[in-house]
Amino acid sequence: MNNSDVITASPRIAIPVIALTLFAVASGYLMSLIPMILPVYGLNEHIANWLASAFFIGNFVGTFYTQKNVKRYGYRNAFIACLITLMVTTLALPVFIHAWTWMMLRFVGGIAVAGIFVIVESWLLHGNESGRAKRLGIYMIALYLGTTVGQLGISTIGITGYAPFVFIAIVLSMSAMTLVKAKGEQPDASESAKMSLKQMSRLSHSALIGGVVSGLTTAAIYGLMPLELMKRGLNSQEAGSLMAVVIVGAMVVQVLIPKLTQYLGRNLLMALLCFIGSAAAAIVMLDGGVVTLAICLFLIGAASFALYPIAINHACLNLNASYIVSATQAMLFCYSIGSIIGPLAADWFMQNHQGVMAYLFVTLLATCLYMLVASVKTKHQWVAGK
Repeated sequence: MNNSDVITASPRIAIPVIALTLFAVASGYLMSLIPMILPVYGLNEHIANWLASAFFIGNFVGTFYTQKNVKRYGYRNAFIACLITLMVTTLALPVFIHAWTWMMLRFVGGIAVAGIFVIVESWLLHGNESGRAKRLGIYMIALYLGTTVGQLGISTIGITGYAPFVFIAIVLSMSAMTLVKAKGEQPDASESAKMSLKQMSRLSHSALIGGVVSGLTTAAIYGLMPLELMKRGLNSQEAGSLMAVVIVGAMVVQVLIPKLTQYLGRNLLMALLCFIGSAAAAIVMLDGGVVTLAICLFLIGAASFALYPIAINHACLNLNASYIVSATQAMLFCYSIGSIIGPLAADWFMQNHQGVMAYLFVTLLATCLYMLVASVKTKHQWVAGK
């Protein structure tokens, strides 16, 4: 998929995708920056998992408010408000240097980021159902391309002084200005309807599990993988470059997902990806060479970060358009639960020699087995219904 696909897909798609890309550059830099700068600011590096969990608790809380804000202010204005909130909490970090203050700031930032994801995902899921996979593919490529560029900030801008925070604030401002200046159409927010808990429970269970596992894995990767890499003897620049490799793997697989879904189905595809990710984690535990590490991190990124778009597309299958925002909230809710637990569970594994890799191996292998069972059940139900 080339860059023109993003621009020519439609004005409605181009606006949120461009704004999302700029947000992802800032967010990707910030996510890897925070665990690395703790010693720089005299904070204990062991609070990295708590900061990550505070952020994802904010994600969890943010899922309850986004639909109301979108309905009241519209997609564009709600998006801008979230970007400004994230920018303010980021600029406050080097000013208020205290563990509890940082946790509170990351909590508020997590609420803002939850809003951004729900807004963009529901914006792109509106429209014809046959094109959703392609639009989600564009969304994920933009997200991971921006995140990849952001990861490179570790090696180019660095991790000391105010420069990283100023850069992040500038990029977030550019994202907001894209939404202010652009005049493309946006979905009618007044059509959004709230989904009851009973209706949410009827969403595909494998989709909901896929959302949880996506949170379990990606939160651990974002929050603790930089520390894991540095514990293996790599410096901050090398760790930043390898984190970029993880996101490149996440981005590349998005091109393949629409076709693979047609051939394998969503459950079987999630099972295959989890198997690849668990195998890659196992290989790293056996061979810690830099080349092997880079290849396996690429595969881990492809497996872990592909789960969410497959799951959310699965959850919105045959769903009335008025429930799209609620469905994306439900999926982000599941993702947030996994994201809160993930860094804490992974930290327990980090007390052992294999660290995050052992955690990813166990989590992805268990999910692979679940998705295989779900795939067999789905096939039997389809045959029985013929």
